[in-house]
Amino acid sequence: MNEWIKKDLKYIWHPCSQMKDYETLSPMIIEKGEGIYLYDINGKKYLDVISSWWCNLLGHCNPKINEAIKKQIDNLEHVIFANFSHKPAITLCERLTKILPKGLCKFNFTDNGSSAIEAAMKVSFQYHEQTGNPQKTKFMALTDAYHGETIGALSVGDCDLYTKLYKPILMDIIRIKAPDCYRCPYGKTRDNCCCECFEDAEKQFEKFGNETAAILVEPLLQGSAGMKIYPPLYLKKLREICDKYNVHLLADEIATGFGRTGKMFAFDHAEVSPDIMCLSKGLTGGYMPCAMFVTTQKIYDAFYDDYNSGKAFMHSHTYSGNPLACSAANAVLDILEDESILKQAQENAIYFNKIIKDKFLPHKNVGEVRSIGLINAIELVKNKATKEPLESRLRTGYQIYKKALKKGVILRPLGDIIYFNPPLIIEKKDMDLVTDIALECLKEILPE
Repeated sequence: MNEWIKKDLKYIWHPCSQMKDYETLSPMIIEKGEGIYLYDINGKKYLDVISSWWCNLLGHCNPKINEAIKKQIDNLEHVIFANFSHKPAITLCERLTKILPKGLCKFNFTDNGSSAIEAAMKVSFQYHEQTGNPQKTKFMALTDAYHGETIGALSVGDCDLYTKLYKPILMDIIRIKAPDCYRCPYGKTRDNCCCECFEDAEKQFEKFGNETAAILVEPLLQGSAGMKIYPPLYLKKLREICDKYNVHLLADEIATGFGRTGKMFAFDHAEVSPDIMCLSKGLTGGYMPCAMFVTTQKIYDAFYDDYNSGKAFMHSHTYSGNPLACSAANAVLDILEDESILKQAQENAIYFNKIIKDKFLPHKNVGEVRSIGLINAIELVKNKATKEPLESRLRTGYQIYKKALKKGVILRPLGDIIYFNPPLIIEKKDMDLVTDIALECLKEILPE
């Protein structure tokens, strides 16, 4: 065993891992990255088709982002963000205002997605407290949701893998049955439905709307639930019912923002705006920890008063608004604006989805291929006709993942759902390669 692997296993407790698995699958010690590829200390390259946990937007070691950070570090590495500010943060917020859904104009920085969710929830609660609705103390969220792993963010989540053990210490959340377009109980499809499933939201709002501060939603794409995709109409209906009951619509665009769904933000598909939006991951191109929530002038104004009124939002993170992170984010926006990245990604997404459907749908264990933007998910099932899932104890997706690593592709499935969520710069030749290898691995584990 390589000495670096030995040291890693001696000292490091890796995230989201059963460390005993590392007895048979050692950590890969990555030495450098370039474009969509990572290279380990032995020179082996891996195609990073999951964007290193969905955050690498424009490829590893992008020269323009590299240069922006190098330039910034010689001027200012960090400064307290209370009473002090700096040009990269101001510029970033000004630029984001021009591309965000209409009405979002006030920015509060944190340093990771979970913290942005927590801060946004606190703002929503405090807003209602300060505007004559102290009864609004509850939160709504969808089943199968994922919003992060701090206690508040974990509470609004609903993936048992992350939440089940901790339920005794989590907040009580009003749960709305999420759309399930693959196993639709109404016998509809994404193309012909009127979001009949929204009736559960209507029931919950009727019962609890008057005591609810906000509903959190992953717009159009429930990521950790297995890349579950639902129609934009659902968001339009949410906007209408939130207005009716004075409930904040809180959009978790941490995973869906900055072109992941084919538009700059997932809410753009629905042509409506949330009251609060959380951003992270692609915000800095996957370079630096940075997150924020963005809200409306109306919400901001409820906190604007003399200090002694006690209405200030007393929430902070040490690395809020870090200049290096803001410089990386500005470089990301430069690249998106100057290089027609979204346009090219939209065109490539059509090709990517077609070859995935052509290659994978004939397999007897592929139940559905679903896509939005460059994101594609392949749901593996035991029985195509009944849509019966594979036995989870067999860890089929994990077995495919291990096979793919040997062939130089990073898949890291969600249970038995194989997915592709590549950097927006992926080219067609790489799409051909990664889908060929993924199909080979599938057939090795589940022979036709």
